[in-house]
Parts: sequence; C-alpha cells; structure tokens
Amino acid sequence: MLDRVTGMQVFVRVAALGSFSAAGRALGLSQTGVTKHVAALEARLGTRLLHRSTRRLTLTEAGRTYLEACERILAEIAEAEAAVGAEAVEAHGTLRLNVPLSFGVREIAPALSDFSAAHPALTIELGLNDRRVDLIEEGWDLAVRIGALADSGLIARRLAACRLVTCGAPRYFERHGTPHRPEELKHHNCLGYTLSDASGWRFGEQAYPVSGNLRAPNGAALTAAAVAGLGLIYQPTFLVAQALRAGTLVALDLGAPCPVLPIHALMPPGRRPAKTRAFVDFLAQRFAGEPAWERGLPAAVRG
Repeated sequence: MLDRVTGMQVFVRVAALGSFSAAGRALGLSQTGVTKHVAALEARLGTRLLHRSTRRLTLTEAGRTYLEACERILAEIAEAEAAVGAEAVEAHGTLRLNVPLSFGVREIAPALSDFSAAHPALTIELGLNDRRVDLIEEGWDLAVRIGALADSGLIARRLAACRLVTCGAPRYFERHGTPHRPEELKHHNCLGYTLSDASGWRFGEQAYPVSGNLRAPNGAALTAAAVAGLGLIYQPTFLVAQALRAGTLVALDLGAPCPVLPIHALMPPGRRPAKTRAFVDFLAQRFAGEPAWERGLPAAVRG
C-alpha cells in the first residue's frame, strides 16, 4: 500500500501545478508514480479528487475539501519535525520574499533590521511588485498578499487586515464639494489603481463606476497626488493612515463600511524550512492585535 503522507504531498503538488508531469518533475517522481499516488488516494476515499481532461486538471468539490485538510496536516507534520530537528536551531541561507510594492516599502523593509538581528545567518532577497507571482514556478519561499485569496493550493497564514478608505485633500473638497454616498463618486475626479479598479470602487456587494484623469499601478503615487489635491483615492489604511492623522487627507463618510482586506503570508505546499517559519512568525507577532496603520483613525474609517 502506498504511503498516505506521500500521497498527500503528491496530491497537493498536483493541485498547485495543475498537471501530473509538472508535479513529478518537482517531486523527482515519474508521471506514472504520481498517477498511482493520486489513484490510491481516490480509491481509499471512494471519490474523485480531480477532473481530468486532455488539457488540464481541476479539483472536484471533494478535492477542494481534501486539499485544505492535506495542507493543514502536512504543515503540522513539518512543524512537528522541525521542532525536534536540527533545522529548528537556526534559520540560515537565503529567504526569497515577494511583497506588494507599497506595503513592502512601508511595513516590511523597516522591520528587517529587527528580524536580521535575531537571524544573522539569514540573507533576504526582497521582491517588490504588485503582480501576483507564481511562488512555485518562480522559486519564491514566501509571498505576502493583500485581499481575497485565489484557490491556488498554497499554504496561507493570516497576518493582519487593513481597510480600503475613500479620501481626498481638504483643498479638493473646497473646490469640488464632498460626496456623501457611493453613487455620487461618478461626479468626482477619482484617481484609479490600474491593477484592480476596472470594475469600480466596491462597497458591500456593489461596485460603483468611477473615472478620473490619473491612473497608476502604484498606490503611493496615487496617495501623493491626492494629498496635492488632484482627486479622490480608494486606498488601504497602511498607505493613507499617516496622512489621515495629519489632516492632509480626509476620509469620506459614504454611509457604507470601509471594506476590510485580509493580509496573508503564502507559502508553497509541503515542508516549510526554518527560514520561512521564522519570518512568518516574526510578521504575525509584529502585526498582532491592532496594527500600527489602524490606530488613531477617524470614525468614518473605523465604522
């Protein structure tokens, strides 16, 4: 009988890579060996875990449920092994970390001094961009993602949350008036984030169309333009909290709660090395409770 834990590891990698052959290459197994492991799991469970076609593999409903359980079990096994193994003694090597640009500059880079002091044998390669990288294909150890997660087969750990705030400079409101409902935003110059604003600004279940004379793929650039009075922005609290507290930006009360965005650490499935566990634990502790970007915000933001 094939080893059950190995079968789980194979299944998780197949789900992440979307093919038996790619999973085999990643695990050092033949495609036939990968197929046997998945078939043994399905026989043991009495249900199909994957829909197979000539072009791709997709998870069945049972497969999605089983994948979540496998990821949790494998993570617990890896942590148990590391707790008694030599690898738990000290994080070392190079940690390849990918984070969104603005969050990385504002929140991650300033934290690296404290982390490096505790782990002097570890080198960090920091990737800064808002593109959703493929951790496995591109060889990243860890990524920080903001917002809803796609069903990717990656291991996720929630670190914190932020809120999306609609705000503008006092001088903008003096010249153009103040909107009080989401549907009034269409009459204002709304500065667009090119990577997510195509469907409009979302409040609750509804997206409201907006337009403006500036679009950019970077929230810090949009925030700077808004502080200068160019228009309104819809940006996370970690970007605008300082300006809100200083009064150079004012949060709008549009009669709808500010959307909350979760912040997760994402890791490839399977065993997590000490360097990855150490950094994720460090971030979880640093952002525990109420993160700095959520403190002292006006009532319009806090709801």
